[in-house]
Amino acid sequence: MAARAADHPITQAEAAQLFGALENVPVLILAVSGGSDSTALMWLAARWRDELKNPLKLVAVTIDHGLRKESVKEARGVARLAKSLRVEHVTLRWKGHKPKTGIQEAARNARYRLLSEEAHRHNAMHILTAHTLDDQAETVLFRMARGSGLSGLVGMRPLDRIAVMGAKPAQLVRPFLGLPKTRLIATLTAAKIPYVIDPSNADPRFTRPRLRGLMPLLAAEGLTAERLRRLASRAERVEDAMFVALNAAQIALCPAPWQEGAPLSTNAEAFLGLPEEIGLRLLGRMIAHVGQQRGPELGQLEALYSGLKAGGPGGSAGPVRRNLAGALVMLAKGRLSVEREPPRRLVRKPRKSKRKDRFTTAG
Repeated sequence: MAARAADHPITQAEAAQLFGALENVPVLILAVSGGSDSTALMWLAARWRDELKNPLKLVAVTIDHGLRKESVKEARGVARLAKSLRVEHVTLRWKGHKPKTGIQEAARNARYRLLSEEAHRHNAMHILTAHTLDDQAETVLFRMARGSGLSGLVGMRPLDRIAVMGAKPAQLVRPFLGLPKTRLIATLTAAKIPYVIDPSNADPRFTRPRLRGLMPLLAAEGLTAERLRRLASRAERVEDAMFVALNAAQIALCPAPWQEGAPLSTNAEAFLGLPEEIGLRLLGRMIAHVGQQRGPELGQLEALYSGLKAGGPGGSAGPVRRNLAGALVMLAKGRLSVEREPPRRLVRKPRKSKRKDRFTTAG
């Protein structure tokens, strides 16, 4: 019986299309853990490079999170394969405190930080990861389960900007985002290239492996990885339109150049007259700019927006004054203002015991 298209190895011609836009880049950083997807990334990238008239430099980076005893051996295996492919290799270790909860998210943040730092050392502007169509589907499901807004349903983008303090911003490139994992495994099987299987990818203590286990059941009902990818693509299309509308609203309501950390102000009636989604996004952008933090969570932003609606023209509540994400948001006398949250002062709590005084913050 003929193999399905999803089981076909990736050809050199396909690899040339997947990596072609990077042909004139001097250095590429490859995130390679030793698993099937990232091993295929390194092997295919090396074959593609060998066909170029002006071969570029490939640097494979393995992050040893120090969470499994096998990780050292796995990193050595990646190094051996990289050497056979004439790919430079480095292993970086995640040192320091490892949290007891949220370990996967913390490991992910550490991984991108270390990759960015290594890219900076090589003066590289592109970091390639091996995320697949299956990873995209899991990401969309994961965010839906977390109650994400429309922005979260976009999932992962083929190109993303990644920035770490002290390093130049780099571009995160995901060339396999439209390919199923089965094709990467088929590629390695055909080439007789070994890879490791990380048991944490099937550990039911974590959300993603549990969602992964649901995928066959969802696919049987029609919710395939491809349809989830299509949902992400459509959400991205809407996001692009929202971005244009948001910029237009900002120019209309807050036209002055936004200076770093400076207060922002606009007409409250005009702001509350915007479509709610645009108003929410403009408010979030103002708070993130003035507060100079990551910005508020969507649920917090929605609660604040509801309060502004109640306190605005025609509302039943009085003036609004709320702190959120490092910013102070005020609505009074027909104006919506966002300024930097004032510093918190220390308040000494009197204690009867002879122990040293305890200090707490009051805002």
